[in-house]
Amino acid sequence: MVSEKISFAYPSVEIIQVRISGDWRISAGVPPVGQISAEFSRNPQIKRVVFEVGDEFKWDSGFISFLLQLVKECKPKNIGVSRESLPKGSEKLLSMVLKNSAEVPAPPKIEKESFLAGLGGRAVEINAEVISLLDFLGQLAAAFGRLLRGKAYFRRNEFVFIIQRSGIGALGLVSLISVLVGVILAFVGAIQLQLFGAQIYIADIVGIAMVRVMGAVMTGVIMSGRTGASFAAELGIMQTNEEIDALRTLGVSPVEFLVLPRVLALVMMMPLLTLYADLMGIAGGFLVSSGMLNINPVEYLQHTKSAVKLSNLWVGLVHGIVFGVIIAVAGCLRGINCERSAGGVGEATTSAVVTAITSIVIATAIITFVCQILGV
Repeated sequence: MVSEKISFAYPSVEIIQVRISGDWRISAGVPPVGQISAEFSRNPQIKRVVFEVGDEFKWDSGFISFLLQLVKECKPKNIGVSRESLPKGSEKLLSMVLKNSAEVPAPPKIEKESFLAGLGGRAVEINAEVISLLDFLGQLAAAFGRLLRGKAYFRRNEFVFIIQRSGIGALGLVSLISVLVGVILAFVGAIQLQLFGAQIYIADIVGIAMVRVMGAVMTGVIMSGRTGASFAAELGIMQTNEEIDALRTLGVSPVEFLVLPRVLALVMMMPLLTLYADLMGIAGGFLVSSGMLNINPVEYLQHTKSAVKLSNLWVGLVHGIVFGVIIAVAGCLRGINCERSAGGVGEATTSAVVTAITSIVIATAIITFVCQILGV
């Protein structure tokens, strides 16, 4: 029985002697500390606990856990625990456990702040973010100025690699999403147009929607989660490893060396990917219309050709260029301003994606409004 492993004696009124024997390993069971606590209740004059270890005493971490609980039980009662007679090695382990337990900080008290304090704190954060963005854009503009003068310094082979990763590497995902968007637009248009026997105008809906805005928007969302997050993670890890600080120490501008090629790559690739997405979206609508809605393929293509104007194409390309700048700036800004920790890299990556997608939606609304005013 577990209770047979422990007994008590009283060498004096203020001292309790705890006699321990037998197997105190976890597998065999460890007596509860409550047995000693009960002795404290019966004898409130106790000021010290000493041990007497019997023969063939076996122990492991279960015994250390028992001692730790006993020390914590005795501390508020001002009862000392003697460690002199403990088994060899157990006293050292107990000291280490007690030291680590003491070093664990207490959880901070969360104080509820007032509404005005929270509003003011958020305003200060927004002000700091705006200043950081303006400073970053200023450095990027200076880097572009050096590029136009032929003095920009970055590795050309890395620039080619970024172009390949941002362009050809994204074709598969862009193809899949764009085709599905074209299919969805065709099905949604068919639901209403079939009521009037005007299914052929599905070509107009799919063509104009994809070329004017949907191709660029879907490509922008894909690239935000794929390339923008990649930029933020890469620069965030470099910031954590102090590689960006090393560049500054060597007199190399991190914005010129790291950010400029990424911005250029996305500005070059986004319009091309937008054109490709437009083509894939129209192909998706074509497959649905000719294969499932019994629309003549030649007639569908002729309607698409007559509906999609050159102005629609230019509007879509403007969307693509603007989205390329937004995605690159969001990813690189969050990466360079990343905190120097693994958690900071994760937060920077998430923030880059959220910022890019939100900015894309806002930019789409602004461009659409401007085009409406201009009559484009």
